[in-house]
Parts: sequence; C-alpha cells; structure tokens
Amino acid sequence: MPEGVIRAGPDEWEIPVGYVPGMRVPGRFFLSDALAAILEPGAVQQLANVATLPGIVRYSLGMPDLHWGYGFPIGGVAAFSLDEGVISPGGVGFDINCGVRLFMTPLVRSDIKKPRELFESLYHAVPTGVGAKSSAKLTPAALSAIMEKGARWAVDAGYGLERDLVRCEEGGVMKQADIRAVSAKARVRGIPQGGTLGSGNHFLELQEVSEIYDEAAAAAFGLVKGRVCCMIHCGSRGLGHQVCTDHLKVIEEATKKYHIPLPDRQLACAPAGSPEGTAYFGAMAAAANYAWANRQMILHAARREFVRMFGIEYESMPLVYDVAHNVAKIEEHTVEGHRARLLVHRKGATRSFGPGAPDLPGDLAVIGQPVIIPGSMGTSSYVLKGTATAMERTFGSTCHGSGRVMSRSQAKKKLTGKEVSDRLLSQGIIVRAPNEAAIADEAPEVYKPSSEVVQVVHDAGLSTLVARLSPIGVIKG
Repeated sequence: MPEGVIRAGPDEWEIPVGYVPGMRVPGRFFLSDALAAILEPGAVQQLANVATLPGIVRYSLGMPDLHWGYGFPIGGVAAFSLDEGVISPGGVGFDINCGVRLFMTPLVRSDIKKPRELFESLYHAVPTGVGAKSSAKLTPAALSAIMEKGARWAVDAGYGLERDLVRCEEGGVMKQADIRAVSAKARVRGIPQGGTLGSGNHFLELQEVSEIYDEAAAAAFGLVKGRVCCMIHCGSRGLGHQVCTDHLKVIEEATKKYHIPLPDRQLACAPAGSPEGTAYFGAMAAAANYAWANRQMILHAARREFVRMFGIEYESMPLVYDVAHNVAKIEEHTVEGHRARLLVHRKGATRSFGPGAPDLPGDLAVIGQPVIIPGSMGTSSYVLKGTATAMERTFGSTCHGSGRVMSRSQAKKKLTGKEVSDRLLSQGIIVRAPNEAAIADEAPEVYKPSSEVVQVVHDAGLSTLVARLSPIGVIKG
C-alpha cells in the first residue's frame, strides 16, 4: 500500500486530505489485503487527484476492482454538487454506458446437446469484433430516435418485450439526452453498429445458475438454480467513443476558460451548469440511450436463436436486469442529514440502490436493485442486490467486474489465444472469438479474482450476494 494511505476498516482504506496538494475531500476505497497486494499505486494517485475537483462531495471513492484509467481510475465514483461542482468525461470513460444485462432461459445445461452448434449460431446472430456492422440497416432518423428513446425505441421496433424496460436501470433511457450535441461523425459511426457486440472486453456468455445465496432475492429476480442464463456486456460502440472524443476537446478548453486548476490534464472538466458541461451531459445521455438500445437488440437476437434451436417460447426468457457502469447521472442522496441533488460519476462502477429507492420497479422495491458483476473469461460471475449501506456510504455504488491486473499488450506477450481457449475447453468452457488475440488479452489471469472482489463488497455491505453463475461458453468481441 502506498505510503500515507491509512487503514480505515477491515477492507477499507483512506487517502487523507493532503496526500496530494489541493484535495478538497479524502479518498476512500475498498480492498482486501490480498487485493491490496496487487494494487497499482497509480490508481491511488488518481483517486487523490479526483478529490481536488471543485464541488466534490464527501469522498473520492474506489471499488475493489480499482485500477488505473483515463483521468479517473476505473472502479472510481465521485459525486458533485450541481451548483458548485463539475462534470468530467474522464469520470465516465470513452465507452459511455458500457453495461451488463442478464436474461434467463427455461433450459438446464443438459438440454444443450450441441453446444458448439449453439455458440456458432449465436456468434453469427450477433455481429462481433472491431468494426462489426449490424444487419439492422438503421436510418439517420432511426438513429436520432434511438438516441432520444433508448431501449424504448428498440422495443417499439420489435426488439423485445414491454416488460424488458421495467428491468432496465432508468427504464433504459436518460431523458436529458440532447441529440443536437452529437456530432455528424459520431452519427456516422453509430448508424452501422446498432445491435453489435464490439471488441475488447465485451462478450456474450452462457452461464448456469450454480449457487443461490439469498433465496428471497433470487426468486424476486427470477433466478432458478440449475437454469441456463445469458449475460451480455457491451456499450455505445463507436458512437459513444466519438462523443467522448468530441466533447473532451471542448471540455479541455473549458477547463482553461473557467480557471480550474488540475493535477492531471486528463481530469479536464467544466462546471456542471456551464454551456460546455450541459452539452457534454446531453450528448453523453444520448450515447447512453444508444447503448441501452444496442443491448436490447442483442438480447432480441439471442432470444430468437434460442427459440429457433430449442423451440422454447420467446416470452419464457425474462430479463433479470440491465445495469450501466460508465455513466454520470443526476441523483438525489442524503448528505450530512439533508437530501441533495448530485451529479454522480460512476466509471467502472455499478449502481447499487437499496430497498425503497424510487427508481426500482414495484416488484423489487422491498428487495433492492439487482447488481450484475461479470467474472473474467472462464470464471464465475455473480448477481448481488443493492443495499441501504451503499446508499449511505457510496452514493449507491458498488464494483462492476474483476478489474484488470495486466495490460492487453502484456497479455498478448505472455499468452496465446489457442493456449487460453484449449485450457478453457478442457474445463468444459467453449470460447468463440473473431481471432486468437481477442482471446489472449482477456484471459482469466489478466483480471483480479472475481470471487475476491465480490466478497469485499459483500462484507462491506455495498451489495450482498444473491447467486453465482458458472460459465458454459463465451463469445468474445
């Protein structure tokens, strides 16, 4: 652990004010001793740097999947006053509303007699890889509607069920979207990519519900032990990346215009209510809506393949939930005993709203929000539930995944895709990807152990365990 960091609890650490000049609040992050031993010092520095930003409230926060990122660390959370605070693209990331959704099937593992045939079918149904293009043939008008309506557009266009929207964070749409703030270049990139998985750490994975920890929550979420489920992880594709790129240039100039001192230029920001900040927020919301529509279209394509191959009913595959983990949202939280509207940045962090939160659908109001934490390729994933503790301590936030410990370039030097896929196949896990490099840079050892990461947030009460999901096979982007 870097010198000057203080242990604040069994799995909790504090970066005191003064760790770097100009800190307005302390940093606080959650790590077990085992995870602390492999922590990047640069991620701690970044958390401290975030704490220097104007209007930050209470803490600069880090989850146990914490690692170095652009400006903000990945696994970072920061909330800002709407009056005095800022908005920063580095606190959201380039893949705006990268997120995860999970849907159930009525199948058990033994029903899948020809797993390779199933994965080939899904691979061809969901365009995958760098520059993957959709068969949907979106028009410019359709793209505008997607950016305004999000998952609602997809359902209205026949890509899914009305009840899917109830099980999406925000109902699958941020109403603050301003498509006027989305450039022509971003639109050109977005038109051919609706309904595509993309590349990098994006995936579509079939899993088995192998263990239930919380029977009541599992029943409310629709999780049944032994059943096959499907997890989809992707975001806003080239459109979101371009939105970030475009507005980052404007925000960098705004940082100078408003005389905001920064310890790192990657923390470029603008006052939340400024024209530059408002434009970025509107464009970011439009990209977030694109991501929700994108995941909805992929869900629909996967469901259709299950219908075709197994003869099951389309309606028998309910969506458990859809969570975002790269987004900034205006939310109401209690600060020093008073309710306040805050601009909460979650970068590589998942919302974890507890029972009674106003945004939850009625059937989940007494349970809390489903929290979906994917493991690395070939390892278990987890479903947890949101808590009142998270609402009190982390602005309703928890981890988003395992967190990298090895860069993609390092992984490709140490591993080959064939070695990784052969090893996983020996464990009964099928891997399908556009090329071997896509497999090597997402190998299990590239990430922290997902079981250790979720145990930390469970023990800290930031989200509590509901179920473990074991991999059957994965399609990598």
